[in-house]
Amino acid sequence: MDDQGSGPLKSIADLARLAGVSVSTVSRALTGKGALNKGTRARIQALADHHGFRMNVAAQNLRLGRTGAIAVLMPLGHARGQQLSDPFFLTMLGYLADALTDRGYDLLLSRVLPDRDDWLDTFIRTGRTDGVIVIGQSDQGAALARAAASYRPLVVWGEQVRGDGPVTVGTDNEAGGRLAAQHLVDRGRRTLAFFGDVGVPEFAARHVGFLAGLPPELRDDVVLVTSPVTSEASEATARDWFAAGNRPDGIFAASDVVALSLIAAAQQQGLQVPQDISIVGFDDIPLARLTRPALSTIRQDIEMGAHHLVDLLVRRIGGEDAGSVQIAPELLVRESS
Repeated sequence: MDDQGSGPLKSIADLARLAGVSVSTVSRALTGKGALNKGTRARIQALADHHGFRMNVAAQNLRLGRTGAIAVLMPLGHARGQQLSDPFFLTMLGYLADALTDRGYDLLLSRVLPDRDDWLDTFIRTGRTDGVIVIGQSDQGAALARAAASYRPLVVWGEQVRGDGPVTVGTDNEAGGRLAAQHLVDRGRRTLAFFGDVGVPEFAARHVGFLAGLPPELRDDVVLVTSPVTSEASEATARDWFAAGNRPDGIFAASDVVALSLIAAAQQQGLQVPQDISIVGFDDIPLARLTRPALSTIRQDIEMGAHHLVDLLVRRIGGEDAGSVQIAPELLVRESS
């Protein structure tokens, strides 16, 4: 068989022999997944077109015992009204999609409303994907730990849990809380509040770090306001709280979405940010630097986090005993504080 023949090719192995490359190289060329020289990819595609060859990816994956897909799950046990359009989640999802594509995987996305304790085990048993990334632990620590005990290709974005929890990638949330506390104190703020749901492990750690970062004489007077995570609900909570006469001079919000809602609610009450009240968020979503006032925040390196999630998962799929990764936070001082 030579380059000039025009007969059909029966298999990917036939095309590989014709092109003088390996089967895996042909697979990367025709699926567009994985690293490959542009010239080689174009030459193989031209040969495939010339001979009318179309690769059956599903059949190939079946032979290899893989699906070629990774699940990205967003469990919403604590916040059933939260949407996939949440700014933090969209940012993380974009970076995950890029990183998975670079590794040759498709992404299967699911927003999960846990209605039973074994929801994750049930999903895993379907065999629809080669591995699972969970974004946020919500209140599903027990379900995650149970699945991780018997399913290796599982990695979770969120707070590291002591004991037999899943492999995680996440920011040092306590350190982030301490940074926020020290910044507000440095700004001369003395009457402080924390807005967030401490039933969420990540938010609880931020609250713990915030208290730890304050001088002892300020800790006992910090007000904890349990706030929803969605923008509309958190703004309503903040609006009612300000309307009741509460007037702190510094607030640390558990997320940027909550912080931006606080700014809107404060302004509706005639308060000036930061003149009357300094507000610090957590995440550094793209919107944080575009608002007015621009939001001071504790930055999570979301892009780095996404790459660690994919790297750990791929290594665990390959049988490596890859462990958890913790990322250092960074204080970004903007106009809101």
